Amino acid sequence: MSDKHAHDEIQEIHDHEYMHAHGIAHAHHGHAHSHENTRAVLNRLSRAIGHLQRVRSMVEDGRDCAEVLVQIAAVRSAIDNTGKLILQDHLKHCIVEAAREGDQATIDDLCQAIDKFM
Repeated sequence: MSDKHAHDEIQEIHDHEYMHAHGIAHAHHGHAHSHENTRAVLNRLSRAIGHLQRVRSMVEDGRDCAEVLVQIAAVRSAIDNTGKLILQDHLKHCIVEAAREGDQATIDDLCQAIDKFM
């Protein structure tokens, strides 16, 4: 097993355990999660992380509270839009497959995830 594959497998186990420990709904279906929007999601997350780091710097520098709040709103919007993209991808791929296979558990997991996301 390559180092990258082993790292990915360990990360997947960690993520799965984290989701269970924090009550985060997730699907237990066995197909790969390589979707058409993966690159776009990663790019959006990177931008949101960059914005959030700037917010932290603004707070450390004692910038005006109103400016900080506007930037926090921008971070929240970026994260919400990333979540919507993930949801759309999940609906187009995972849920279509789950419906075809009669996999009610995956659909139920999605409903729980939407409740937490909203």
